[in-house]
Amino acid sequence: MFADLIHNLRTAQEYTQGQVVLHAPVFKGREREYVLDAIDSTFVSSVGEYVTRFERMLEEYTGAARAVVCVNGTVALELALRLAGLKAGEHVITQSISFVATANAIRHAGGDPVFVDIDAHTLGLSPDALRSFLENKCRMEQGQCVLSDTGRRIAACVPMHTFGLPCRIEKIAAVCLEWNIPLVEDAAEALGSRYRDRSCGTFGLIGCFSFNGNKTITTGGGGAVITNDEKLGTLAKHLTTTAKVPHQWEFIHDAVGWNFRMPNLNAALGCAQLEQIEAFIAKKRWRAARYADVLADTPWSFMSEPPQSRSNYWLCAMLLDTPLERDIFLSESNQAGFMTRPVWHPLHLLSMYKQCRRGDLPVSEFVAARLVNLPSGVGQ
Repeated sequence: MFADLIHNLRTAQEYTQGQVVLHAPVFKGREREYVLDAIDSTFVSSVGEYVTRFERMLEEYTGAARAVVCVNGTVALELALRLAGLKAGEHVITQSISFVATANAIRHAGGDPVFVDIDAHTLGLSPDALRSFLENKCRMEQGQCVLSDTGRRIAACVPMHTFGLPCRIEKIAAVCLEWNIPLVEDAAEALGSRYRDRSCGTFGLIGCFSFNGNKTITTGGGGAVITNDEKLGTLAKHLTTTAKVPHQWEFIHDAVGWNFRMPNLNAALGCAQLEQIEAFIAKKRWRAARYADVLADTPWSFMSEPPQSRSNYWLCAMLLDTPLERDIFLSESNQAGFMTRPVWHPLHLLSMYKQCRRGDLPVSEFVAARLVNLPSGVGQ
């Protein structure tokens, strides 16, 4: 049924033969040099010059005042929520179309996810759905937004820039400001994506990135929080390094912190990767344009970047017309060695999150039944 389409998609990407993977890291810069230098320095753990260097590079690249690197994107989001003031039993609004780590981080930080619908053209949290949920399900109480049926505070809002497509983040930020809800951006997939020439992750109180092996740049495993609040950035660094008070030899800790520190070896890899990010994004945007050209003459649609934004196109995506078409396309493309994947199972349908409160989710459920990710790496 889809043999011609799969052939055209493969040909447009100059994938001439063999297995085509969804995404794989590429190490063509100074990765080996920097990692060996870190090994030679003997500073291979969380103390070393590459950790500091990587943080400064992230600050320069995103325009954020502070960046703090850590072991992965999930703990980055957990840390961000705790820094935003989340307390046990409070609610956090997010989207159901997201990797499970978004909801897991909320739970690990003691919160309960509340799922709100997405926009069809961004795949990110809809500011209209957010406003509707707040107006119909919440109330203001002593200057705080609380869920009406529980009386518990809405402690944060966590939109996710899905596949690197910037969501309508300015409108989300405006709604959050009106309802006094801290905004924490899950930009795990969106390093290099921009809205109105401003980096994703810098519109809220805190933003979070992931540097997992399948991301646009990788540190093997790793993540980061960024913020424009200098004091919050200093606190983030302190808490992720076990809240140890600086001293030449004493081990004094002044808070219950975490060992969320990124090792120097991983940071060395990150420095070399970040030096190449614009070349990586250029290749991914080239792929996106080629996919869009092929799909323009078909009944199916390519998920293009929203207006006034630049997507890193971390994962390219297409929408098919029916759930049956999606399943057939997934089967035929993978059998042909052209790796495709469906979007994540909606979080509100997972067993551990089925009982969470949610708004109406028609767009989320429509997209989940029809969306397919296409090979989007910078190699091959």
